[in-house]
Amino acid sequence: MSLSSLSLGPERKVKCYNGYFIIGFVFHTEEYRHGRKTYNNGGCVKGLTSSELEVDYYGRLEEVVELQYHSGQNREFLFKCYWYDTTDRGIRVDPHYGLVEINSKARLRNVNDRSRVD
Repeated sequence: MSLSSLSLGPERKVKCYNGYFIIGFVFHTEEYRHGRKTYNNGGCVKGLTSSELEVDYYGRLEEVVELQYHSGQNREFLFKCYWYDTTDRGIRVDPHYGLVEINSKARLRNVNDRSRVD
């Protein structure tokens, strides 16, 4: 994407999707999964804390938004997710299989979300 295209910002019109296919994986939104036998709406993002400790962040996909920039060929996709507390109360890793289990009640509150999260 060129700097001049980026400086103009995205177009006002955006597209929203129930899912997205990337590098061999299909992700679906939380809403899309209802009534389906199989789905993939979870994700993990590797990150660093301010003290440079590695931390994994786990979330469920809420929305996929496509931003189109003015040149017409430049598109960016954003994933809006529900994120979960990854401290001891919010996560458990199976010692044998290495599967990660997330406590669904340990959802982190979005700073823009005024609603209560249990």
